[in-house]
Amino acid sequence: MRTLALIDGEHYPSTVRDALVELPYEFVGAYMVGGTEKLRGEADYGVSVYDDLEAALRELEPELVLDLSDEPVLGPAARFRVASRVLALGIPYAGPDFRLEPPDLEPFPLPSLAVFATGKRVGKTAISAHVARLLSRDRDVVAVAMGRGGPGVPEVAVSPPGLEELLALSREGWHAASDYLEIAAVAGVVTIGCRRCGGGLAGAVATSNVRAGAELALQREPDFVVFDGSGAAIPPVATGRRVLVTSTFDSPATVTGHLNAYRILLADLVLVTMADEGTPHELLADAIHEVKPEVPVIAVGFRARPLAPVEGKRVAYFTTAVAEAHDRLAEDLAEYGAKVVHVSGNLADRPALQRELETVDADVYVTEIKAAGIDVVAEVGARRGVEVVLAANDVLPCPGQPEVEPALLALADSAAAEPVAT
Repeated sequence: MRTLALIDGEHYPSTVRDALVELPYEFVGAYMVGGTEKLRGEADYGVSVYDDLEAALRELEPELVLDLSDEPVLGPAARFRVASRVLALGIPYAGPDFRLEPPDLEPFPLPSLAVFATGKRVGKTAISAHVARLLSRDRDVVAVAMGRGGPGVPEVAVSPPGLEELLALSREGWHAASDYLEIAAVAGVVTIGCRRCGGGLAGAVATSNVRAGAELALQREPDFVVFDGSGAAIPPVATGRRVLVTSTFDSPATVTGHLNAYRILLADLVLVTMADEGTPHELLADAIHEVKPEVPVIAVGFRARPLAPVEGKRVAYFTTAVAEAHDRLAEDLAEYGAKVVHVSGNLADRPALQRELETVDADVYVTEIKAAGIDVVAEVGARRGVEVVLAANDVLPCPGQPEVEPALLALADSAAAEPVAT
């Protein structure tokens, strides 16, 4: 296996040179990551030594990068940053006690775009729904969504599911707030639901039926396919373009740390959600640009939108949003004429949600199509005779930021203009 060694100047050159002979790899070169303590002038390592990682990878075309460095030159944070750069080029990265593989992405022969995230609860599915709805204005769009609660055999939602349909699914034992159902209900496009199990550091999945879902999408011969990730897991498909979603409530260290740097390097556009004039989204953009200077970063906000009239009604709103966003969400619903008497952030905590519902007095329950929105909130509403209204999260521009829709349309157009992978 053609291998590029990562070395440092904290090892004596003779130690490294002997290791390159002893180890069972075909070393085609070495990349010097730093350190000078053990170096005395020009050192002979028996292979060509590079001081630029990208140049070494481009010229030598290794099949593996083997890290033979150590603290203090390359600590854990720096190693993950180097690993991200290597994995983004499709090359495995290994060391004495670890091996990281780039996720296996299946070629897909239609114009496509993937939406994935740095973690859960950053508004990824709302972005996927927005992309699908936006592109469907002038083209035939199919969405493929994977989730931890998705169907064992890919399901096709041909039309937007209503509350009664979702309740029926829940009563049959299905996860009736799966991401594909949310996208279908909010975006109004044909959506294929898939499932996955496990999520690797670089976003690979242990098992999924997304490839079978992709085949169903191909059979419908759409103009464009939007693939929705799950948590921090990346759809296992080599899409034409990629959008990364993160949240202004996450720290720069989280957004760019570990193998989130890999996710940034894959992205053609990064969206920082839940942003407004008072949030630190500019600090996040600066940190992201340290990883990938050329990637566009746009901050956006969300606006809660009930899918049925709530004017003049006393409303309790159920969401997965953090407490800091609750006052703004109440203001959103007030713009639709609702009198908001309660906002709950416990949609993902069933025991707390059930206790909370015992004390909520409202004319209408407005709920996101997430977590326990159907099997708890809608079921309690049905039992009590309380009206239940589903809610979307619309994407809003953040003051001072570029418009996101032209950026998304440009990505889709560039994906459609390029030859697709086969």
